[in-house]
Amino acid sequence: MEGLGINVPTLLTQIVTFIILLLILRFVAYKPIMRMLDERSKRIRESMDQAESVKQASLRAEEEVKKQLEEASREGQARIERATRAGEDVKQKAQTDAKREAEALIERARAEIRQERDDAINGVRREFADLTVLAAGKVIEESLDKEKHRKLIEKVLEESTTPKKE
Repeated sequence: MEGLGINVPTLLTQIVTFIILLLILRFVAYKPIMRMLDERSKRIRESMDQAESVKQASLRAEEEVKKQLEEASREGQARIERATRAGEDVKQKAQTDAKREAEALIERARAEIRQERDDAINGVRREFADLTVLAAGKVIEESLDKEKHRKLIEKVLEESTTPKKE
């Protein structure tokens, strides 16, 4: 090997030094870096799981809102029907006076239904805002100003659900 310009003792020393360096790097750098990456991966996985659970909670809350709105609508329809029947009975007794009374009764019933529906929607919005703030606080692991976020969410919900008058 001397003829090729290779010094065997130097080559063996360099090979041993390289192996020792690899072993040192494996214990000093590779394992800690891999452990740190595994921990980060675990935290990311946990955050994703939390986000998924928040999403599921949001979907459940949305379904609950739909159920409450449907119930309010059914109740409203029942009230309108009762008010209409009452108006018809009064109309048969005294035609002119009963007609005015029936219209007033129906209008009051509709206003009451609108008010109750609005109250129910506002209650659901507040609950949804609380749930959203709580979920967001858990996901980002920071304390949020609950009242300020609730007002912001209520404003956005109000703007997005306000019926457009033509």
